[in-house]
Amino acid sequence: MQSGWWKLLTFFDTYTYPVRTPIRIQYGYLRVFNTDTYPYPIRIPKGNNHNKPLTEFRTLLGVDSERPDAVAIVIESLCRRMENNHVYLPEVYQRPRMLTFRPIQLSDKAVIDPVFRSKSYMSTDFTFTNLYAWQALFKTVFATEDGTLFLRFTDEDGVCYMMPAGKMPDREALELIMQDARENGFPFILKAVIPQMWESIERAMPGQFRLVPDRMNYEYIYLSEKLLNLSGKKLQSKRNHINRFKADHPEWEYVPVRTDADIAGCLAMLDEWIRTTLPQDDTSQRHDYLSARVMLENFHRLQIRGGYIRAEGKIAAFSLGEPLTEDTFVVHVEKAFAGITGAYTIINQQFIEHEATGYTYINREEDVGLENLRKAKMSYYPETLLEHGIVTLA
Repeated sequence: MQSGWWKLLTFFDTYTYPVRTPIRIQYGYLRVFNTDTYPYPIRIPKGNNHNKPLTEFRTLLGVDSERPDAVAIVIESLCRRMENNHVYLPEVYQRPRMLTFRPIQLSDKAVIDPVFRSKSYMSTDFTFTNLYAWQALFKTVFATEDGTLFLRFTDEDGVCYMMPAGKMPDREALELIMQDARENGFPFILKAVIPQMWESIERAMPGQFRLVPDRMNYEYIYLSEKLLNLSGKKLQSKRNHINRFKADHPEWEYVPVRTDADIAGCLAMLDEWIRTTLPQDDTSQRHDYLSARVMLENFHRLQIRGGYIRAEGKIAAFSLGEPLTEDTFVVHVEKAFAGITGAYTIINQQFIEHEATGYTYINREEDVGLENLRKAKMSYYPETLLEHGIVTLA
């Protein structure tokens, strides 16, 4: 066996045997990785006596010795059988861990939220609310393994994955979704990859992937103070819009969403908005409408925040959002009647003032490649754009 030809995969709770090859047995699996092939996990029985549980395994591999180093002989015999990219294993031992994906339900919030909180990603793709609300469009499913969350969805590029999050080492987690893609015949595509994820990927598996920028999904992040005060010459037009709205509607008020009546009012406004604002063939915005409905219909169970502007007894605009990290608040939904001057501008400001107090940053999500939406988001002069990338095999 060539020196350095085999690479060691590192996992938890490792214990080693005195062998001359870079092999470790972990969680009852023997994992050997070759630079030219994929990893082969082989199930090995575990027990207090390192030799006794392996009797059947030794016999199947043709190693019958009862010497104290018999386990080492078994493993070296196995390695010899794996040389030259050929593997000769009893089928019973070819049992890699499998990911079992299923649709996301509201009850899964208790499982998914703690994982996202532990990572503190500034990306809104990693919120339970977005996963659940957009599930109808993206057919998002999830799996858990060893305290790690795995996400898979479908878009115009086919089946894609998101960066695994949890306790499992990045290399092991990435190998599991690569294995899932191979077994299902999918090309491996990882999306919603922000810079800190790409750094983790490169540390775990350097040079094995390539990253392509995904500009339409860059997220717009603003300083809360700037959205609240709208100070400076650049934002003068925003202040003018608010002043115009207040002059046109002197009895206006901001109302937090708290009751079922508040939710019903916002749903009615949303339905009127879709009827009067969007062309029938605008499918992208229609999906946006449907996701907003899901959030409103499940407002209390999703534990999000909301508020609306009422003028002349009618809801002119509303917004939905929630805390994202300790210092960042995300605005998921913002809807207003375009024919009411200043409606969008005032709900933007008032929602931050009443629902996002104490947060330094406001994430207003992406522009999905829509030019008018990009122009609107840029007009508030974001503090930064959170870059997204698409990762594929190099």
